[in-house]
Amino acid sequence: MKTKQITSLNADNQIRHLYETAFPEDEQIPWDDLMRLIDEMPLDFTAYYEVEGEIEPREDSAEGQFIGFTILYPRKSFHWFWYFAVKEDLRGKGYGQKILTQLLERYKGQACVLDMESPMQVSENSEQRRRRHAFYLRNGFRDTNVYRSYNDITMTIMMIGEGTFTLHDWDMIVNELKRFWWPEDMMEES
Repeated sequence: MKTKQITSLNADNQIRHLYETAFPEDEQIPWDDLMRLIDEMPLDFTAYYEVEGEIEPREDSAEGQFIGFTILYPRKSFHWFWYFAVKEDLRGKGYGQKILTQLLERYKGQACVLDMESPMQVSENSEQRRRRHAFYLRNGFRDTNVYRSYNDITMTIMMIGEGTFTLHDWDMIVNELKRFWWPEDMMEES
């Protein structure tokens, strides 16, 4: 699997399409804001490509066939896994596992945190949430028992590595993000 660091200058339409279709709209940062943040924040925005392997032989770009992307916010005390998506037609074929394994290897020995839609909250995608939660548990993440809600979505916060994650940690990261971007509808809930 080949990787490519994404910037506002090389983010293409297939990355944008996956971003805008893989996540509920109310969990997305508007694309133009996200492109600005890539330039202003120390984000690790990585695209993943298959050069050879299980995918039918065709190339989407010089890198190979686009599989998915991750966006991570590296921090001193822990790294925040912000977004992780695999193209819909490639899900369930082991690519998410390959990407996560590669990402965890890159940040080996460092604490990493993610938030995901809670598998406990009743929703239209409850089964998908349960599968995603089980995937992270299988890969060494644990529940922190910290939950946050915004836009009527309860988020479960999971962690891998040493240490703990508390509401104080959440407040610290929110305050960091507010320096760069924070939507008005979330201002009231933070």
